[in-house]
Amino acid sequence: MATSTPTRGTHGSRPGRRAPKAMTPGRQAWRSRLWRFDDKASPYAYIAPFFLIFGAFGLYPLIYTGWIALHRVEMVSLDQMDWVGWENFSKILQDDEFWTAVANTFVIGVISTVPQLLMALGLAHLLNYKLRASTFWRTVILTPYATSVASAALVFALVFRADGGLLNWVLDFVGLGDTNWAQGHWSSKIAIAVIVIWRWTGYNTLIYLAAMQAVPSDLYEAASLDGASRWQQFRNVTIPALRPTILFTIVISTIGSMQLFGEPLLLEGGTIGAQGGSEHQYETLSVYLYNYGWKLGHLGPAAAVAWAMLALLLLIAAINWLVGRSVRKTAA
Repeated sequence: MATSTPTRGTHGSRPGRRAPKAMTPGRQAWRSRLWRFDDKASPYAYIAPFFLIFGAFGLYPLIYTGWIALHRVEMVSLDQMDWVGWENFSKILQDDEFWTAVANTFVIGVISTVPQLLMALGLAHLLNYKLRASTFWRTVILTPYATSVASAALVFALVFRADGGLLNWVLDFVGLGDTNWAQGHWSSKIAIAVIVIWRWTGYNTLIYLAAMQAVPSDLYEAASLDGASRWQQFRNVTIPALRPTILFTIVISTIGSMQLFGEPLLLEGGTIGAQGGSEHQYETLSVYLYNYGWKLGHLGPAAAVAWAMLALLLLIAAINWLVGRSVRKTAA
């Protein structure tokens, strides 16, 4: 008996299904425009949250601080703002205490940044070789960075105490006598630099270590075949490869030294340290700003100090960029 087979539609479609309608030229053009818009706009939508957060918590406070710097604003009357123009900037530039704070910030930054980066470079070089429990040592080195600045400063304040401090006890034990670390002009700066070095050396060590591990091993093998020692390999292979990273850490450390606040504030337990010492011998720009804005209540000059710090940071960054550019040209 013959069986009947289902017949197909006119255009090869199955029974019961309609053939898809052809897209009209207008609808096709609209979809094409929508696709092009999505292709161009979606990247901006992805990065928009960053710019919104930066604008709300970064750009707006910066601009508003500049606006306050041009007015007379007191802490007790924030709703009253009197236009004074550049008077606040002129006031701080004519203040000897401001230049003392600039000098203190510069000196502390130098004596803390240079040893810190040299120690970090040496430790990273040691960790770059195969060591037992390398993860443990990397964690130990990073531990000071995870400690809060308040805790570190208070502990070191006990270490550097004039009466009964641990360091003075050791010096007295070996017959070198006592030192009033917080009251001396240089000893106080050295004490703050020690806190900074202790806290940030591990952080820079891991940055250098990551950069060292990215150096091609072929360079070390070629240097070893040429008879270069480890020191020669470090000097002629590792250091040139780390120049961009070293420049980066210099810039970051410079910014950090300009923002030193917790260490000098808490060097003497937060009492005399709130003024940067009895003679302002270790008062930094951040402490100077704090005294103007939150102790004296003059927000206009405090905002002017903040913008002066920004100008100094931009100047230092420009100098570092020019030095790095000249070094790269010399190496090329």
